[in-house]
Amino acid sequence: MNPNDLSGLADDIKRWGIELGFSAVGITDTDLSQAEEAHRAWVAKSFHGAMDYMAKHGDKRTRPSELVPGTVRIISARMDYLPPDAKDSETVMQDGERAFISRYALGRDYHKVLRSRLQKLCDRIGARAGDFGYRVFTDSAPVLEVELAQKAGLGWRGKHTLLLSREAGSWFFLGEIYTDLPLPVDTPGQNHCGTCNACIDICPTQAIVAPYEVDARRCISYLTIELKDSIPEPLRPLIGNRIYGCDDCQLACPWNRFARLPAVDDFNVRHGLDDITLVELFGWDEATFRENMAGSAIYRIGYIQWLRNIAVGLGNAPGTPAVIGALQSRRHHESDVVREHVAWALARHHAL
Repeated sequence: MNPNDLSGLADDIKRWGIELGFSAVGITDTDLSQAEEAHRAWVAKSFHGAMDYMAKHGDKRTRPSELVPGTVRIISARMDYLPPDAKDSETVMQDGERAFISRYALGRDYHKVLRSRLQKLCDRIGARAGDFGYRVFTDSAPVLEVELAQKAGLGWRGKHTLLLSREAGSWFFLGEIYTDLPLPVDTPGQNHCGTCNACIDICPTQAIVAPYEVDARRCISYLTIELKDSIPEPLRPLIGNRIYGCDDCQLACPWNRFARLPAVDDFNVRHGLDDITLVELFGWDEATFRENMAGSAIYRIGYIQWLRNIAVGLGNAPGTPAVIGALQSRRHHESDVVREHVAWALARHHAL
């Protein structure tokens, strides 16, 4: 294709992306050399914790053409997800008997939603350009998605390390298409955080150890989702009632006053998870968990980790008879991890 054809195709790709439910699409090259040193340093500090996959791929994360040979461009896409009818987050977090679940996980699994729509975008590209090389990613491989999105002009990396947009805040998912099409690239996004440190100041565990640097080992999202073993005891009281993920840094960010509602209904609240008690969730048996969480991002942590997280939430909840009774019901659970966290929670309530 000649330069004019490629320029027209790039414009069409962005338009098709909007038609498919994305809020913005940008294009960048594969040069992540400026991010490579910082990523290596982050791993060297062991800030990735038990997420071994952050280190085992070496520099493939910062060298897209090594991850997918032949790649010369990355198409980066942004999709809004803030559920339109979800209970106010602050209200839920202030009620210790209720469970707070990160807003991104209240609906369908974003991996499936974005991957499907990115594939449809590839199908449209192929219909116009003919056979071309590509690979779709949605938080599923060694990809520095925030760095790529910033280079593609979709926003900038905030001090909490998430992508921020002046038009849409940060309540969105990112997905990528690695391709061999030499499309024209977009102007990188510029930083607009200024002197604001709201995200750093609000973090319950002080996981944002410096602007633009997170120690994942302290992050509640890591502790409740990525960490498979016991949650360190000193951090348990700081988790509060957050049983899956944490949105505090986003809730505090002033740019999120510009957050947009999604163009798709996939992220609407399911099973009342935006406003439900810890006791009710702790009462789910494994079959109920599997049924209710099918098609949800929460499903991947599994039932045992789910109970572990809720036990911590119950340990931080008011010591009502219902809370104590729920914990007592799992006191002799077959899982060592569940028993350990239940015992900790009961001790918090002086109910051992």
